[in-house]
Parts: sequence; C-alpha cells; structure tokens
Amino acid sequence: PQIDMKQPEPSTDRGSSSLQRQEETTVSSQTTHGAADMTRRMVCGGLAGMIAKTATNPLDRIRMLSQTGEHGIKLSSSTTTTTKRITPLQLYKSILQNEGILGLWAGNGANLLRVFPAKSIVFSSNDFYRGVAHTLYFGNDVDNNNNTYTTQQQKQQLPWMLSFLSGGLAGMTASAATYPLDLARGRITGKLAGPGGKKHYKGIVNTVLITAREEGVRALYKGVTPTLLGAMPYEGIKFGTVGMLERAFPKSSTGEEQGGVLSNNIVRKLVFGGAGGVSAGLLTYPNDTIRRLLQLQGSKGTTEHFDGYFDCLRKTYAEYGIERFYRGAFINIVRMAPNTAIQFGSYELLKQMSEGYF
Repeated sequence: PQIDMKQPEPSTDRGSSSLQRQEETTVSSQTTHGAADMTRRMVCGGLAGMIAKTATNPLDRIRMLSQTGEHGIKLSSSTTTTTKRITPLQLYKSILQNEGILGLWAGNGANLLRVFPAKSIVFSSNDFYRGVAHTLYFGNDVDNNNNTYTTQQQKQQLPWMLSFLSGGLAGMTASAATYPLDLARGRITGKLAGPGGKKHYKGIVNTVLITAREEGVRALYKGVTPTLLGAMPYEGIKFGTVGMLERAFPKSSTGEEQGGVLSNNIVRKLVFGGAGGVSAGLLTYPNDTIRRLLQLQGSKGTTEHFDGYFDCLRKTYAEYGIERFYRGAFINIVRMAPNTAIQFGSYELLKQMSEGYF
C-alpha cells in the first residue's frame, strides 16, 4: 500500500494576522503624526498672531478709536458734521494724555487671549482646507511635513479662487469659535478712558462678565453677523492674494539657485503676507466699521442704538455719509502691512523651527 506523504499546508492565519497588525500600527502612527502636526501648526499660528498683534497694537488702538469715535476729543462748535475728522496724531496725543504710554497697548492682553486661539485656528484650518482643495482639484495628496507637494507636483499651485475659499472658510471657522473674545477686545480698545483715567472695562474676563450681566448672554454676540460676513472675504482675500503671488512668482523664477531674496520662504511670506493684508484691509474696511459700532452699542458711555446690521448701515450713512465708514482706514492700511507680514513670516519661521519636534 502506498503511504500518503502529503505535507499539511502551512496556516496563513498567523501571517495574515501579523500583516493586519502592521497595517493597524501604520494607520495609528499616521493618525498620531497627523494630530501632532496639526497641533504644531496651531501653536505656531497662535504664537505668530501674538507676535504680530503686540508689535502693531499702538497702531491698532489709534485705528479703533478713530473707527468708533469714542475718543473723547472735543470739537469746536463751528465744526460741521462732515468735517469732524480727527487725525491719527491727535488720537495719539489724546491716548498719552489720558492713559499714558501704556494706553497704546490697552486691550493687548485681551487681544492676545483672543488672537492665540483665533490665529491658531485660522492658519491650521487654512492648511487643512488647502490640503482638501488640492486633493479634490488635482487628485493627489499634500506633504504635511512642509506644506508643499512632491517634486512632480511643485508647479500645481491652487488657483486663486480655491485659495480664497480655503482662507475664507478658515476665517469663518476662527471667528465663530472666538467671537465673545473679539467683542470684549473691541469694547476695551474702542473706548478711551474717562476723567481721571477711569476705564470703562478692566480686562477681558471683566468685560465678558459685565456684558453678560448687564445686557444678557446674547449681547456677547452683538455684531457677529458682519463679523462672519466679513471673515470670508477678509481672510479669503488675504490668503488668496498670498496664493496668487506664490503662483505668479514661483521660487524657481525668483533666483532660488542664485540665492535671490525671494528664494527664502520666510521672506516670501513676509512680502506676500503684507500685500495680502493691505488688500484685505482696504476692501473690507466699511464692514469692519459697522461691526465695531454694533459691538459698542449698549456698552458704558455709548448712547447709539441700532436694530441690526442694515439699520446701523442706514443710520450711519444718513448722519455722516460714506466717509464715516472709512474713518481710520489710512492707519489701518499702515498697520495691516507689518501686521500681516509678521504673521505669515513668523508662522513660516516657527514651522521650520519646530519641524521634527512633533
């Protein structure tokens, strides 16, 4: 009789189980790295915003007082409504007389508490939205390590409209998440101290508590409509302009091999960011004025009242004309160039410095 010497087939269960564990480990590692990288970008964005705001807060304070009209400067009775213009120099002197040199940084603490979460969300979510847009538009992935693409994809920059949309969505996301802090900051910096240097509000927590107690919790969202409406075009134009300039002036055409000035990515972000900030600030300024007027209504020392966005628009235009919506626009342009340049430049620098630590 012939003996069957057939060997039993080796079991594949152990091999498949090992392969499955390796795949699960890889997915888990990628998820952990993605979360860590998003955290890194959020921290870098928040710190970049704080650096920029602190450096330009004096200009922002002057701009806010010009915009709201709560500067306490007495005009002569012969001055007509249409010529009631206060110069930045007059506001600067008024701040020093009433609050001292530190008055130029009034509200900076509230600014920083607001800016860190706001800018961390703006920059990190913009990177996220850009990645999604790039994947949908080109059908490939983003290299999350340095926010650029693979060698074959270097020239596949997003069209301006997609950069605009990504930035706009990022701005709306950040504004919705941090609006009560923005309102508190607006009330602190939008009013000059009263006689004897007495301030209407003392710090961001005090402002939020007083507003909620005296006007109700809903008051913390006064002006949220123009804020959200303005966030889309403001951040959209800002990031869209940066994206458009990066597309128009790729690194390869700015002397990268020869060490040209614009070959340095940080310098590029400084220049392009400044241009984006000026463009966005100029085009969306009237909406920002309405937002500030709505935020201040009902606050201490303010008697004006508006029934919503369009009522504020109508009443302000009827009493002061179109000029009222552009008060402080010049100082805002002067402020926006360094502010946005420092934001984008600092963000790029901090991303490079923190590379590999997460």
